[in-house]
This record gives sequence, C-alpha cells and structure tokens, in this order.
Amino acid sequence: MRVVITGGGTGGHLKVADSLIEEYSNRGIKPIFIGSVNGQDKQWFENDKRLKKAFFLDTKGVVNKKGFGKIKSLFAILKAMNKCFDIFDKYDVGTVISVGGFSAAPATFASIFTFGCKLYIHEQNSVMGRLNQITSKFASEVFSSFDPNSVVKDYPVSSEFFDNARIRDQFRTIIFLGGSQGAHAINNFALKTASKLNSMGIKIIHQTGSSDFERVQEEYKKLGIQADVFAFTKELSKKMNEADFAVSRAGASTLWELCANSLPTLFVPYPYAAKDHQYTNAKFLEEKDLCYICRENDLSEDFLMEVLKKDNFKLSKRLVDSIHCNGVESIVHYILSKS
Repeated sequence: MRVVITGGGTGGHLKVADSLIEEYSNRGIKPIFIGSVNGQDKQWFENDKRLKKAFFLDTKGVVNKKGFGKIKSLFAILKAMNKCFDIFDKYDVGTVISVGGFSAAPATFASIFTFGCKLYIHEQNSVMGRLNQITSKFASEVFSSFDPNSVVKDYPVSSEFFDNARIRDQFRTIIFLGGSQGAHAINNFALKTASKLNSMGIKIIHQTGSSDFERVQEEYKKLGIQADVFAFTKELSKKMNEADFAVSRAGASTLWELCANSLPTLFVPYPYAAKDHQYTNAKFLEEKDLCYICRENDLSEDFLMEVLKKDNFKLSKRLVDSIHCNGVESIVHYILSKS
C-alpha cells in the first residue's frame, strides 16, 4: 500500500515534508505528495524524482477568510477531496502523513473517510493549528516536539544541520534569519545595528527573503559594509555553521535547526502568528535556558549587546543535547511498524 505525504504552503511545513520524503526514499519507498498550486509546494516538489507522483490541487487557506471567501475556500477543499479519493483508489493508499498547512486539508479529510487508511499528523508548533485540532482525534498518532507525551519527540531536522554543528566558544560572526519569506522588522534591525557590529569586527550574514533582498543589499552598500546578504539558500546549514550567534524568527523548523546546529539564538517571534505560536515555540526553549527571546517592539541594539555579553559558550554546549539527529527516522520507523 502506498503512503501519501501532504501539506505545505510555507517553508516550515515543506521542510518537514521534504525530510519525510527523503527518509522514505532512503528506504526504497517512493511516496506520493499532495499539495496545493498556491504557496510554495510546486517550487519544492514538482518533478521530484524521489516521489511516485506529485499532485497540486487548487486550494487556499480558510482560517483568515470571511464571508464568501471562506465559503469559496471550503468548496475548493471539498472538490479537492474528491480528487484525493480518486488518487487513493488508483494508488492503493493506506497511509497519509499530514505536515500541516492549508495544503494538507483535502488529503487529510479524505483519509478520515477512506476505509482502512491510517492518518498520522506531525504538529510543528507548540500550539496546535486549526486543521490539526479538527483532525487529530481521527489520527493514529500525532507527533510533536513540544508534547512530552509524543511517541517521537525529536523534530525531523535534516542531518546537514547536525553535520555542520559546532560549539561556539567566541563571537566573530552573526547571522540574521527572517525565514524563507523574510522578516522586514529583522531586516531593519540588522541594518540599524550593522555599523556597531562592524566596528566590533563582527561579520554579518543576512537572509533577507526575496521581497526585501535588493533594498537590504543596497543599504549595506551605502553603509560601506561587506555583509553576506542572500534572499534564500538551500545551504542554510553551512551559513549557520559560519555564525557564532543568530537573530531569528521562531518558526518551528528554523528553531529546531538552530538547536541542531548548537547556535545560540535571540528569537524575535512574528507578532501576528496564529495564536502567537512563535512566541510559545521560543518560550519552550527559554524555560530550559536554551535561548533568548525579545518581542519585536522591544528589540533594540542595547538588548542585543547585553545578550551577546552572556555566557553563550555554555548555552551552545547545552544545545547539543536539546535535539537528537534521528527524529525523522524514528517517525517513519514507527509508522512502518504499524502498517
């Protein structure tokens, strides 16, 4: 029986999907991916040779819609569900793994109404998303790195982040991370503090996101600072390896990648994330003395300088045991053992 991996929309969800696809591929199993034509799904998995097949359905999110927009989105999901039923029947699908995001809705709901099909959910964040709240009661298992009762607690982080990890015993380079879509507030903060950091002899690495890349690159030129500026890279683990400290949003995938890399981080949660989940993601680590947190409105050069004076060598050492490298292997092993 075939396995379906579904979900995406944004980089965080898609990173988890990618790690699952890679693990199944390493075991000689080609899964099917079901995503959406909207969001980043096609950019990641169209023509992916690790997959038996990839389907991209015309669906959009429901949560932030109102009135007719919500009805239209729900109708699109129902229409896409029918397509999923056909896919399940044609390819004899027996397992569906949802990584969340609006892309996951049609296949997740279809699995619930398909006899003999098991549903597994990976919840990325410390606060469960709306789709997972609805569907988790029908799931055979829900995996979460924030839930102490989860059968697999380690987040499915790519091995490259562990391979490029090191203990930071000095501070020579800082990396600013706004995620694949960028973070305007972090970009502006990096530019504001760049002159001070440069005067300290600190090298700057900066992920801007595509929409703000040209502006930020031009501002560094005006400041006369030779920063390593990029919009997006598939070699983020190597960029992290070069850095001794990070300032970052607190999306779950990035958060656990930074932990895997043993990179001390000041998290600046996205203030408009659903249910403030980025703050609670980072708070989970802060309570274990594994990171620093600052609300976006409180972010200042003085706050950063105070954090940089702390014992980040010990923090980097504590991060080594915060996550283990076999998260995705454990998840897939568990699912296969129940097939």
